[in-house]
Formats: sequence, C-alpha cells, structure tokens
Amino acid sequence: MKALKALFSSRAPVIGVPYGYLLVFFLLPFLVVFRISVSEMEVVTFKDLVTWQDGVLQLSLKFSNYLFILEDPLYVSTYLSSLKYAAATTVMCLLIGYPFAYFMARAKPTLQPALLMLVMLPFWTSFLLRVYAWKGLLSENGWVSDVLIGSGLDQVLFALGLIPAPGKLMNTPFSLVLGMTYTYLPFMILPLFGNLAKLDLRLLEAAADLGASPWTAFWKITVPLSKAGIIAGAMLVFIPCVGEFVIPELLGGPETLMIGRVMWDEFFSNNDWPMASSVAVVMVLLIIVPLAIFNKYQAESQEGGK
Repeated sequence: MKALKALFSSRAPVIGVPYGYLLVFFLLPFLVVFRISVSEMEVVTFKDLVTWQDGVLQLSLKFSNYLFILEDPLYVSTYLSSLKYAAATTVMCLLIGYPFAYFMARAKPTLQPALLMLVMLPFWTSFLLRVYAWKGLLSENGWVSDVLIGSGLDQVLFALGLIPAPGKLMNTPFSLVLGMTYTYLPFMILPLFGNLAKLDLRLLEAAADLGASPWTAFWKITVPLSKAGIIAGAMLVFIPCVGEFVIPELLGGPETLMIGRVMWDEFFSNNDWPMASSVAVVMVLLIIVPLAIFNKYQAESQEGGK
C-alpha cells in the first residue's frame, strides 16, 4: 500500500501519461504501418509475417519496397521536393510571423486577446474552403492575380523561377508555398507570441543603458531568448508541410509533386498498400531521426552551458 501511494505521489504519473499517449497514438499506429510495409499483399489481405509449419517457425519480411524507393529517382526527387517546399514555407512563416508575434507581445494587454482572436479566426472556417478560396484568388480574373499582374510582380516571380511564365500563378511553386504559408502561419505565430510575451523587458532597458541600439538589442537579446519559440514554431510548420496532400493537390501542379500525393496514388490509384506504407515509414523517419539528433545535441549543449 505504501509503495502504491509512493508511486502515485511521485513524478511517475506525470511522466507516464504523455509517454502512454505517444505509445497509443503514435508508436502503435506506426508499427501497424511498418508491418504492412514489410508484408506481402494478396487480393485484399496481407500474408502473415510469422508462420508455423511442420515444426518450423518462419519470419517473412519483405524489404523490396524500401530498396525500390532508394533506387527509383522519382521517390528520391519527391522526398527532396517535399523537404524543399516545407523548408521554404517554414522560412516564409518565420519572416511573416515573427514581426506579427513581436507586435502582439508588445501590444497593450487589453489588445492582446483581440489580436489572438484574429490569428485564430481562420480556424473558424473550413480548411478545405480556405484552400479553394486561394484557388479562385490566384486563377485568371482573381483579384490577387490581377493585383500581382497589374503591379508587375509576376515578372519578378518569373525571374525567380517561381512561375513558368508571366501571368501564370496557379499550379506553380509560388501558389503552393503561398497556400501552405497562409495555412500554417498561425502555428508559427502562437508559440512565438507565447515566448516573446514572457521576455523580461528589463534586459532591453539594460542594453539601452549600456549604449546598445534597438537593432543591436533585438539581435543580441530578443532573438536568442526567443530561440525556443522559433524552434517550436518551425517544427509545427515544417512537419505537417512535408506530408501535406490537400494544398499540393489543389494549388500545386505537376512540377510541385510532394510525397503526400505519391502516397495517395499508391494507396488509392495503384492499391499497393505495402508500397504506400513504405513511403510513409520513410517519410516519418526522414523527419523524426534528424529531430531526435537535434534534440539530443541541444540537450547536451544546455547541460554543458550549465
């Protein structure tokens, strides 16, 4: 009884609840997908991985799908394209979201709830409806398209290689990154605001007293202290962007192929579930492994700094 009481009074439940959540909602589904990826598919079922026949226990794992992914340039280029567009979206969200979050954190406390509501207001509308709205805005005779063409910005986008020709804004890398930036911008602003709102302004006053200009104080104090918010926002934007399907399907084109569309084709067009599961497993590992390594070295650097 004392041992049970000590268990519940310790930190074990606090630590166990999130680990249990990750086990049930991430690890177990991931293992199911991995199991499908190494299985041999019959008509509508999968062959058993472990069989017992004539006193012999056999384990049958099929890794040919993973080898095919590594050998086929289509999959390699698709993974690289997904990472490229996700990184571009993350950078754009940071460039737009940081000033907005900074303004919100410095605004009057009475205005901050209204500003937060404005940031979360798009979530009150259907995600699919908002993406379709951008499709209309960027199409021919859409007012965003008319503004960009009328101001000559389409020539700049063409020179940068973001659109294939002046005036063609839909189904291009530009429309894809624009749609993902609009969609995931709140996920960058909210963690940045939470971090910047807790910044001790006395540090900026001390820097000003020591002769630092506002720009120097911003780069030397504000940005380093908001690193945790930048990392959190970047992860919240980058990770879902890598596997995004709806926005590339509606706003992207043949030149903006991403891994989410490839998985859709494997699942529903080719009906090749093991191949689609292999693509999904590689995508997850492509994201999780670098993040785990980064978090490990970050934790070690923080411990070394102490």
